[in-house]
Amino acid sequence: MGLLLSAAVTVPGHLKGSLTRSGLAGALVTGTMIYAFGGAVWWGLLVVFFVLSSALSHYRCADKEQVARDFEKGGTRDLGQVLANGGLGALLALAWFVTGHPALFAAFVGAMATVTADTWATELGVLSPRPPRLVTTWRPVPPGTSGGITVAGTLASAAGGLVIGGAAVLLLLAVRMVGEGPAGPGGLREQLSLLLAAGVGGLAGSLFDSLLGATVQAIHYSEVREKETERAVEADGTPNRRVRGLPWMNNDRVNFLASAAGALAAAVVWHLAARR
Repeated sequence: MGLLLSAAVTVPGHLKGSLTRSGLAGALVTGTMIYAFGGAVWWGLLVVFFVLSSALSHYRCADKEQVARDFEKGGTRDLGQVLANGGLGALLALAWFVTGHPALFAAFVGAMATVTADTWATELGVLSPRPPRLVTTWRPVPPGTSGGITVAGTLASAAGGLVIGGAAVLLLLAVRMVGEGPAGPGGLREQLSLLLAAGVGGLAGSLFDSLLGATVQAIHYSEVREKETERAVEADGTPNRRVRGLPWMNNDRVNFLASAAGALAAAVVWHLAARR
């Protein structure tokens, strides 16, 4: 069932250009794992992230085309991006299947909130009329600079996390009404606490992503375009010179670490709010 449902969502996404072939394969695997080990509610949150984020990736593409050239990867997600965004969720679903600990669902919500918040911040933040500021020094930087944040992007980030939290609450309440088995925290207060946990976890994870982008992510310099970029190689094959950051710390690894930070933050916030 998880494979069939995941295919129903991801195959159209591949045909519309939201997923590469490798991304499609990765999405089928992660979606199937999350449904098999977590259930429909867990899978539903993954779908909310994928559908809304894919829609935003195609929003005002022409306005974002110039800035997108500096990103390591574009809006069409490949295997690395899929695993960076959904791999931790699949592992948390497996841990939930084995232990049934409710904090693992809160962590999953935080991970999904983070990848949603980060995507929304990127897709909407680059459209801000005001230049971003580097999160570490607060100096203005060109749009698309790793570690740069804007007010619009930060608000979009918070909204993305809250949307995931709201979706988690609604899905759990729906499961509770139809009398299905538990898919996460069972108590009403514990479920409502997920909204706060998702908001805090998503925003914290997104800001941590920006911090990593400003400090340790590999940044290169394009001699062709005479500007800094996340890309190690230009579209025409010209290699770019690394100017700062760790050589192995690419955007996918940054996203994975950020989702882990958001998951941890959400689990802590949920525990404090639900158990108080």
